[in-house]
Amino acid sequence: MTDARQQLIEFISAEAVFHGDFTLTSGKKATYYVDLRKVSLDHRVAPLIGQVMIDLIAPVPDVFAVGGLTMGADPVAAAILHQGAARGLTYDAFVVRKEPKDHGRGKQVEGPDLAGKRVIVLEDTSTTGGSPLKAAEALEKVGAIVVGVAVVVDRNTGAREIIEKAGYPYFAAIGLADLGLE
Repeated sequence: MTDARQQLIEFISAEAVFHGDFTLTSGKKATYYVDLRKVSLDHRVAPLIGQVMIDLIAPVPDVFAVGGLTMGADPVAAAILHQGAARGLTYDAFVVRKEPKDHGRGKQVEGPDLAGKRVIVLEDTSTTGGSPLKAAEALEKVGAIVVGVAVVVDRNTGAREIIEKAGYPYFAAIGLADLGLE
């Protein structure tokens, strides 16, 4: 385990795991909630997220850009973009809106032109797999080639299976066992 990954696990465990009664995106009940935005927008943790996620996606060749459905994926994409630049890598980032804009150019995907480019869809915490699949659909409409889905924390609630069944490789940096939640 890398030092950055261990530090990231420690920050998430200490500052982003909440215990109580929660309703998940799926409608299911849970006794804990991983609120990754508590740390993904933290100056101490964002660089760690970038480092860990770059290491996770490094084996995927020729990735042009990373991003996903706003808002959970946005800080993760920014962290990868900045940490990648610090390493001399050239990952660009993009944002996928939930719906196309109803004004201006009416775009759903913001950022560089992705037509014909290899991209990885990001998610902060996976639950149902719905957000990355919605992002992948929008990306494919603009001609992007989705080569995988990468998540910071996999809740082990079936997202991996749903995403892989849809035909996308699935990469998770941290699992519940890493956080002491299994």
